[in-house]
Amino acid sequence: MFSCNLDKITLALIAAGIMTPAALAADGSWKIDSAHSSAGFSIKHMMISNVKGSFDKVEGTVEYDGKNLRTLAVDSSIDVSTVSTGDKGRDGHLLGKDFFDAEKYGKMTFKSKSVKAAGKGKCTIVGDLTIKGKTKEVTLNVDGPSEIIKDAKGVQHVGASATTTINRKDFGISYGGLMDNGGAMIGDTVAITLEVEATKEAAK
Repeated sequence: MFSCNLDKITLALIAAGIMTPAALAADGSWKIDSAHSSAGFSIKHMMISNVKGSFDKVEGTVEYDGKNLRTLAVDSSIDVSTVSTGDKGRDGHLLGKDFFDAEKYGKMTFKSKSVKAAGKGKCTIVGDLTIKGKTKEVTLNVDGPSEIIKDAKGVQHVGASATTTINRKDFGISYGGLMDNGGAMIGDTVAITLEVEATKEAAK
C-alpha cells in the first residue's frame, strides 16, 4: 500500500515538472560510446536515388536505471564535421553555408523530453532536435533499450537503435531547386537512423 502511494506521488511530481525522469535513476548515468555509436541519414537526389551518409562522433549522456523506462533520458550531440557520404566534394559542400554551416554550427543536439513504451522491447522518445540553431520536436522510434551486458572488466553496456524522419527545411536547410520536369533536385524528407551504445564504469 505504501509503495503504491509513493508511486502515485512520484508520478504527480513528474507531471508537475518538479521531478524529471532522469532524477529517478539511482546511479543511472551512462556515457555514450562514440566508438560504437553512429548516426546515418538518407535523402532523395533528383527523385531517383537515395544518397546516404553518416556522422561518426555521437556523444552525450543517458540516464537509465536498467529497468524502468520512466528513468530514461538522453542528452546527446553529433559533431557535424564528421559527415561522410563517400564523396569528398559533396562532404565539403554539406559542411558549408548551403547546408550545415559547420563553422558556425559545429554540433547538432538532441535532448529527450518524454519516453513511452511501444511494445515489447520498443519505445518512443520525444525530444528537441537542434540543427543550425533551429529547434524542432521529433519522435524517435526505438528498438531497445537492450539488456544490460557486463564485460570482463565489469563495465556495463546498453544499446538501442532508433529511426525518425525530419524535413530539412524546418532546420533552415533549403538549398536545391527544381528540375526541368518540376521535380526537386534534393528531397525535403530526411530519413535518420541511430545506433547508440552507452557504458557505465564498474562500481569502485
